[in-house]
Amino acid sequence: MASYDHQVASDDNTQEGKYLTFALGKETYALEICYVTEIIGIQEITPIPDMPDYVCGVINLRGKVLPVMDARKRFKMPERHYDARTCIVVIHASESTIGLVVDTVNEVLEISADMVDKAAQFNSNKKGRFIKGLGKVNNQVKIILNAETLIFDQGMEKAADREGSIV
Repeated sequence: MASYDHQVASDDNTQEGKYLTFALGKETYALEICYVTEIIGIQEITPIPDMPDYVCGVINLRGKVLPVMDARKRFKMPERHYDARTCIVVIHASESTIGLVVDTVNEVLEISADMVDKAAQFNSNKKGRFIKGLGKVNNQVKIILNAETLIFDQGMEKAADREGSIV
């Protein structure tokens, strides 16, 4: 299995307007690159009892225990078996680091601010709470995710409370 060790640059000026895109099924999602610390190949995940269903468990990443969330389950999508293209995108937000299991990582795209529509119309009544915006790239739309909400909304906060420092 291929490993995707990829350290993302930390210079804020070079990260502005850049997004890591990845696929879940036929949809393309994007995360601001400033939240992405690295991309690794799928590896053995140790389950932790009494976690939300989308929290797969934890991995040992170079001596640090890292919680892992399955993005498909987080978005209530049908499950898919992990394969050689399945990746864990390691993201860091508000002093917490987690792994996000995605079907495939696509590319880093530059999407200027004027090409991003805010997602206010999707954020009513907790529906669409993970959507930060919609990026228009050529004739396609990329769903830009809110990394903070993805990590801290509902179950992940409960998991952190139960486990102390799991998140």
